[in-house]
Amino acid sequence: MASKKQDYGNESISSLKGADRVRKRPGVIFGSDGLDGCEHAVFEILSNSIDEAREGHGTSITVTRYADHSVEVEDAGRGCPVDWNEKEQRYNWELVFCELYAGGKYGGEGGDNYEFSLGLNGLGSCATQYASRYMDVTVWRDGFEYSLHFERGEIVGELGKKPLPRNQSKKTGTRTRWLPDLDVFTDIAIPAEYFADVMKRQAVVNAGVRFLFRDETPEGFAETEFLYENGISDYVAELAGEDALTAPVFWQAEKRGRDRADKPEYKVKLSTALCFSNKVNVVEHYHNSSWLEHGGSPEKASKSAFVSALDKYLRDQGKYQKNESKVTWADVEDCLVLVSNNFSTQTSYENQTKKAITNRFVQEAMTEFLRSNLEIYFIENPFDAEKIAGQVLLNKRSREKAEEARLNIKKKLSGSIDIANRVQKFVDCRTKDVERREIYIVEGDSALGSVKQARDSEYQGIMPIRGKILNCLKADYARIFKSEIITDLIKVLGCGVEVQNRHVKDVSSFDLNNLRWSKVVICTDGDVDGFQIRTLVLTMLYRLTPTLIREGYVYIAETPLFEINCGEKTWFAYSDKEKNDIVKELEGKKVKIDRSKGLGENEPDMMWLTTMNPETRRLIRVMPEDVERTAAVFDLLLGDNLQGRKDHIAENGYKYLEMADIS
Repeated sequence: MASKKQDYGNESISSLKGADRVRKRPGVIFGSDGLDGCEHAVFEILSNSIDEAREGHGTSITVTRYADHSVEVEDAGRGCPVDWNEKEQRYNWELVFCELYAGGKYGGEGGDNYEFSLGLNGLGSCATQYASRYMDVTVWRDGFEYSLHFERGEIVGELGKKPLPRNQSKKTGTRTRWLPDLDVFTDIAIPAEYFADVMKRQAVVNAGVRFLFRDETPEGFAETEFLYENGISDYVAELAGEDALTAPVFWQAEKRGRDRADKPEYKVKLSTALCFSNKVNVVEHYHNSSWLEHGGSPEKASKSAFVSALDKYLRDQGKYQKNESKVTWADVEDCLVLVSNNFSTQTSYENQTKKAITNRFVQEAMTEFLRSNLEIYFIENPFDAEKIAGQVLLNKRSREKAEEARLNIKKKLSGSIDIANRVQKFVDCRTKDVERREIYIVEGDSALGSVKQARDSEYQGIMPIRGKILNCLKADYARIFKSEIITDLIKVLGCGVEVQNRHVKDVSSFDLNNLRWSKVVICTDGDVDGFQIRTLVLTMLYRLTPTLIREGYVYIAETPLFEINCGEKTWFAYSDKEKNDIVKELEGKKVKIDRSKGLGENEPDMMWLTTMNPETRRLIRVMPEDVERTAAVFDLLLGDNLQGRKDHIAENGYKYLEMADIS
């Protein structure tokens, strides 16, 4: 009988207080207690500096990543107020660093001090401080230098205050250095790539602000500067390069409105830079400097406006063929370089991590803004409009043709294996119990004969490969699915294929529930040709059915390299080391060592004992990282990278000289 649980009464309710509000529940504040959350804590501090710069206070921000995983952000803004606050009857440093939902951004529409704020929720400095092993804050303002030291969410000592030297009396700014706490986050080793990516994006959407990233290395500090004088216009031009279909254009406007009739009116500042290209496609949205990784309102607006405007232009110009369907967002996006950078005095984020916004008015205003500007653009730039229309229609018709081919492939691969649709030389097993069924993929007819005699026909099937299959590492899908060997193997597996391509949604007919086998065993000779065939099959499965590998359905059957006989006993060795160990144990006795023959020449009893008997065989489960490494080496040795192959041989060739046949 289960023990009686403690009563749930009035004293059962408790609340987290102070730093525990963040330290015990970091995922609530930062979206995660892992590296993502730690990165967001950095962005909260950085956003305060960005807000200052956008308001015209300082034009440079420096971020330093130290080797001990501590982070420092320094700006040249007005300096965070930290002294006594008469209105609140508290020190400002308490409000900023020790009080959630406090700050200078709550004074009406957009705050008294910030019209368009990135860090709007009043959590940043305090939450990051609470989640730190330590935090040191230095502030320069009003002719003084202020200093604060925190440890694990608590102030240590008092507010330091000393006058600045006369020659620095006008210096202003804030420097914050902290070490994220491993008691709060599971990982604090933020990679340099994160800082570089974030700072570049912020330079893009904050025109004229210089971002300097300093990364501590054993050789010293490596510095990288990010500066876009003209913001998103320069960025779009950089992305598109010199071969764009159209020159970049920049549009901006200001709108006022409300999300709901009973909600207050707010201001939206819209800006967009774009061009069309048949080589590059990038769509990015920013709001109050936050990169909207998951889009939200601006993404919906872009899809609606571009599809509507282009469809209208194509109809008006008679570009559609008879009964042709209208263009879709996928057709437009495939040749579009678009960056939007909007600001609003009221913002509704989907969550604290600010990766999507839900403002209805922002969506409405941006939709109309883009649609009207596109219509004017098509009128004023007829030559460019023709090029855009042609490229979008080309994308559309290519997509439709690819979809038709996909459906044909799907139909071809999903057919059942019956008398009318039989796979040549495939040998099935008797049981229908998928949990017991095993498929052995073997090389050639000779191996088929040997394995067929050795197998347990109740639950072991055989699929022979006729020669070396296509290298699926680089081949396009059209060529892959023309290969009879590959399509036959997919039919035998029964689960269909996964084609992971962002331009083609749901192209796969893959369904793990349709897999006809509990184990897919690759069984090849232990020689060079056998290894190559094994790699080709693995590469094919990795490209077309990665889930089978990820879920642990794919195995390699180890075949012995040596047969060692001593008297009436026989040993099998699967490597030179095993052979040497066995021979050493039999030292002084008469030993006969035979190199194992290929699968096709082995006796059925030996095949059953060494390769197929679940009690004695050796099966190696293939893991995703195994295939990735194998594919990389395979690509190096057999791919198009001639220089890489030369370098590899030059560096490693000496290791194999003894094995080379140079007589």
